[in-house]
Amino acid sequence: MTDANDSIIGVILAAGKGSRMSLLPTRLPKPVLPVLGEPLLYHQLRAMASVGIRHVYIVVGERGYEVVREIERLPGLGLSIDYVEQGETHGIAHCVGCLEPHIDRPFLLFLGDIYFVAPRLKDMLQEFEPGGVDAVLAAFEESSVEAIRRNFCIVTDETGRAMRVIEKPRRPRSMVKGVGLYLFSPVVFDAIRRTPRTAMRDEYEITDSIQIMIDDECEVRVSMCVENDLNVTGPRDLLDINLDAMRHEGAVRFLGEDVELGDAAVVEEAVVGARARIGNGAQVRRAVVFRDVAVPDGARIEQAVVTENGVCRVE
Repeated sequence: MTDANDSIIGVILAAGKGSRMSLLPTRLPKPVLPVLGEPLLYHQLRAMASVGIRHVYIVVGERGYEVVREIERLPGLGLSIDYVEQGETHGIAHCVGCLEPHIDRPFLLFLGDIYFVAPRLKDMLQEFEPGGVDAVLAAFEESSVEAIRRNFCIVTDETGRAMRVIEKPRRPRSMVKGVGLYLFSPVVFDAIRRTPRTAMRDEYEITDSIQIMIDDECEVRVSMCVENDLNVTGPRDLLDINLDAMRHEGAVRFLGEDVELGDAAVVEEAVVGARARIGNGAQVRRAVVFRDVAVPDGARIEQAVVTENGVCRVE
């Protein structure tokens, strides 16, 4: 593999509507909701920068201007970012297909609503080093059948080559769970053009495109480079992801820059964004508080997400 600065492009899909997040009273789209005080998308950009990628396309849709605003206010991480607007949304494969005019080399693709722990991310790029590989699928061994049923499983041969990918299987044929991280050569666009719409969701599934590549005898590999992944679908997920990320950092609470704690304020097992104020005697436990938010004196916030527009309690 040559220098990743030139040979691999980054792509993040951030165009989804996120209808199940509508209960959260915020102007922010899912991909830029805060995780440890930074947009989820920014964590993904940092991961791409860490493996040497220097050029990234971010696909935006509804409220795309909010995505742009949240990313552009932060340090650039040495990345050149282009934003591509997707009009109609017809699934992941359709979204990726919109990028064909812009991409002429392999690209590392992240779904913009996933928080992942992938300490061996560079392994995916190294799979391309020998040449002849058209796709690498990030995965890990999942212990929960229900988690597999909500995602997709990968059936491999003894060499680690993918032989079958099955979207949301009722009876998983493998406990190797695919996650929303992929490395594709431009050959994937040929498969996307031949991908049919699904009967259930009337969308173009990227797993169907991958199966077409496998059936065409393309070399599709699996990289067990991920330790965990968490999808942001609803407010509870946002709370769980923040608390999980906090614990992964070895912390019992997280306070952003210039957080103001009032007299006798208590913050336990919680994530508080920059410049937030926790009022006198307020108690914040198992919660996420957005940046610049003021928690009133004496408030009791527990099992909740506090946004710029109000409190969303989650069970």
